[in-house]
Amino acid sequence: MARPPKLENGTGKRLGTQQSVNGAVKSICDIMRRSNCAGALQYVPELTWILFLRILDERETHEAEAAAAVKAKFTPSLKYPYRWQDWAAPEGAKRKELWDGSNELANAKETQNSTPNKFIGFVNNDLIPHLKALRDQRTASPRQKVISEIFSSVTHTRIDTERNLLDVLDKVHEISGETVDTTHVFTISQVYEGLLLKMGEKGNDGGQFFTPREIIRAMVQVIDPQIGESVYDPGCGTGGFLAQAFEHMAGRNNEKIKRADQLETIKRRTFYGREKDNATYPIALANLVLHNIDEPHIWHGNTLTNAATYDGLFTDAPALFDVISMNPPFGGKEGVEAQKNFTYKTGATQILFLQHVLDSLKPGGRCGIVLDEGVLFRTNETAFVQTKRKLLDACNLWCIVSLPGGVFTAAGAGVKTNLLFFVKGEQTEKIWYYDLSDLKTGKRTPFTIAHFEEFFRLLPKRSDSEHSWTVDMVARREKAQQEAAPFRAGAEKLNAATEPLREKLKALKADKKADTPAYVTIIEKLGAMEREARELKAKAEAIEQAAFDLKAVNPNRKSEEDTRTPAELLALIEAKGREVTAALARLRKTDGT
Repeated sequence: MARPPKLENGTGKRLGTQQSVNGAVKSICDIMRRSNCAGALQYVPELTWILFLRILDERETHEAEAAAAVKAKFTPSLKYPYRWQDWAAPEGAKRKELWDGSNELANAKETQNSTPNKFIGFVNNDLIPHLKALRDQRTASPRQKVISEIFSSVTHTRIDTERNLLDVLDKVHEISGETVDTTHVFTISQVYEGLLLKMGEKGNDGGQFFTPREIIRAMVQVIDPQIGESVYDPGCGTGGFLAQAFEHMAGRNNEKIKRADQLETIKRRTFYGREKDNATYPIALANLVLHNIDEPHIWHGNTLTNAATYDGLFTDAPALFDVISMNPPFGGKEGVEAQKNFTYKTGATQILFLQHVLDSLKPGGRCGIVLDEGVLFRTNETAFVQTKRKLLDACNLWCIVSLPGGVFTAAGAGVKTNLLFFVKGEQTEKIWYYDLSDLKTGKRTPFTIAHFEEFFRLLPKRSDSEHSWTVDMVARREKAQQEAAPFRAGAEKLNAATEPLREKLKALKADKKADTPAYVTIIEKLGAMEREARELKAKAEAIEQAAFDLKAVNPNRKSEEDTRTPAELLALIEAKGREVTAALARLRKTDGT
């Protein structure tokens, strides 16, 4: 088994915090920023493939050594001159062939007249095309297909000069194997957390692919995926949920792995996902491979329209999954092509993803999903109500966690969000709510896993507390039906009463008396009765649909209502007025006026 990677700063010092990791990577990004990669949207994809090739080379070196020790056969994914150790490492034979001291002058000329040099020419015209074509080999291995897909959006290096590219390679070469701080998941995950967070803060698009790690960690802990179960994220972004699920299932230093076949299972036959964005898809693959998931089964394409860009890594995926965890895009709008694939038609992206999740879970399957507040409380659109009704009827929605308003702000989304947990195959009877919405979060007071401490303490028994309560959904829906019943009965009675009037109209028409006052009177009366029936039916539906408002409203929250009487408020205003008058008088006296 390959040793896990480490991240050092060139001095051998272990980088055990997010800040130290970001500091080490910042020096690489600084070079990239001066090298035609102005922002994170440019340098994250570039850093992805460079860092991936570095770690891949180290991993395959260890795997070859392990195979040799037991006299087993090992076939590397890459051969000379395409291995990192050949072309990127400072002492690499291919690098020395392409670069020596005389290249400095050529590099300076290249900067002036844009003539490609030998080193960048090799990267753009040989290395990258070779790696992109690996998947097309008749005998391509799963890892070679993954390598090709990581390069699916790469046409050339974005770094402008040979010297800058070599500086980046030298710094990335300092990355080597060692366990990192357990607060964070893995080197490349930490890199992306820091970089994508900055993308979100600056108003870029990167935040939409990023879910805060503390939220992911809590959700995975709740749904508790086990070895042997399939795990799926239909909008996986950078792969955070799948990566954390692997960490949860394997344990620290693989402490939960009891047999070799268990490790093979979670490395090759467990994790499935879908991602539409061309730039994010390779990042997800690299992230998962560097988490020791050798075969991440990620489908590249639009989940909702089912239009595939590349499905070669998803060919053996199951039709239904044991565990689904995801954070669908907030506020997205979908067209007709997506809507036609779903029973309940709507342009709302989150509602369509929720329907996809319901259709993709096995009976008994578990799900944790992030949804914004609007999905929970909206009852004025048919598809919202229908989807939530299906959720409650087909699944046990047993828990909703109301998050603070600013949790996703740093990742580019300021909406109020909730975590929903449910099991497919049994109807919802009671929902246990936990309220974290009163927390104030920000840069100086970040949301952490510690905020879930009471939640996890109460979770086993779903106990009520100042922050938690239980809603009986069966009773709520029965009450709504009872309250709506008189309006439905009134509508039915009116509709029944219109039948004799319709018969009279037919008779008058038959007698050619459609232009008589009697005919007009009946038409007016019929119209009034039909309008009243429609209004009564609408009231009944509104009452019944209100039962599907799932927003967390804490009944234990203390009221801050001002209980003072009008007379008391007037007396207070008068008193403050006298204080102001006295203060002005003192100022005038001091000023001598």
